[in-house]
Amino acid sequence: MSPRAHTFAQLSLAGAVLTLAVAAPPASAADRGHTVPLRIATYNIHAGAGSDGVFDLDRQAAALRALDADVIGLQEVDVHWGARSQGLDVAGELARRLGMRVSFAPIYSLDPVTAGEPRREYGVAVLSRFPVRSATNHEITRLSTQDENPVPAPAPGFGEVTLKVRGVPVQVFVTHLDYRADPAVREAQVADTRRIMARERAELPGARQFLLGDFNAEPSAPELAPLWKELRDAGAGTPDTYPAEAPVKRIDYVTVGEGVRVRTVAVPEQPAASDHRPVVADVSLARRSPGRG
Repeated sequence: MSPRAHTFAQLSLAGAVLTLAVAAPPASAADRGHTVPLRIATYNIHAGAGSDGVFDLDRQAAALRALDADVIGLQEVDVHWGARSQGLDVAGELARRLGMRVSFAPIYSLDPVTAGEPRREYGVAVLSRFPVRSATNHEITRLSTQDENPVPAPAPGFGEVTLKVRGVPVQVFVTHLDYRADPAVREAQVADTRRIMARERAELPGARQFLLGDFNAEPSAPELAPLWKELRDAGAGTPDTYPAEAPVKRIDYVTVGEGVRVRTVAVPEQPAASDHRPVVADVSLARRSPGRG
């Protein structure tokens, strides 16, 4: 297996404790057939703040719990970042409240303001009811928001976790693409994403792939067009996702690769817990790759 960028299996203490305490969801009759059901979601959680700008993890945990998803990709996740999120490990705290495992992939990891305190981190995360077999924080092109004069350069924050969902290997990628009107950085990020996902697919043949996240572009955006060569937009035809109070554009995605059938998908009417609305999809995972007996 080729070397991976920033490989880690970063489980919070809450997630690590729950690894033994929380069993994987029980198998159903469908699991014994040719497909395996999975509910998967994405949610930009706005660092724990609602559309009203108020930090409220109780409200956000309730919104996540209502999704009843097996796997959730999160964006805009603070880990000891600062006052706006009360200095909390938001990823770990949400995992603890939901009884799920967590893997966090920082985009930024900065020295603490006060020596001896935890590092200030911000990025993306995956919550999972299934054990995380491995986790990687890949680099893609970014234009840093922490530099006064940024230039596009490789930076971490493209998270991947590998799961085994009732015997089926699954690779879940979570991303947060550039927000600027100029699509140039997003174009580079899409190219990086496709290259990384292809490499990871080759390293684990037969794995079902998902790309979750806030793409900061609508489905018809030219810079996203290359993604649709390998992935399908599970939310095609669903309502807009941003801004949460009165959405006018769809920029949050659950996308699926080969061997995944989308059964249903929804954008829950959740106007308060974040400035985005979540997307949740019920899918079926093929146990065998096409063409295999």
